[in-house]
Amino acid sequence: MTPKVPSFAHASEAELARLFDFYAIRWEYEPHTFAIGFDDDGSVTEAFTPDFYLPDFDLYIEVTVMKQSLTTKKNRKIRLFRERFPSLNVKLFGKRDVERLFGKYEALRPSA
Repeated sequence: MTPKVPSFAHASEAELARLFDFYAIRWEYEPHTFAIGFDDDGSVTEAFTPDFYLPDFDLYIEVTVMKQSLTTKKNRKIRLFRERFPSLNVKLFGKRDVERLFGKYEALRPSA
């Protein structure tokens, strides 16, 4: 049976999943949502769902290829996540990180 391919929010996420598959890196897409903001009554007001979890590395990955000026909100969520869950590892892949990674990956791909 073929595993179900998730509906990725952005093409860069789908490409990163293909890269993980190419290198036989196990991954899960958006497997957990973490409460990171609460009101005075303790109700959740804000949450963070990292794009990927790499179980063999115990690492969450958040991908953002938005304009640098629009990443402030994403960086804030990651900061709150790290404060609330200091024992969990998260890495933000920004636009430049993704471009560099895909550039190296393209150089390694066999020609068709």
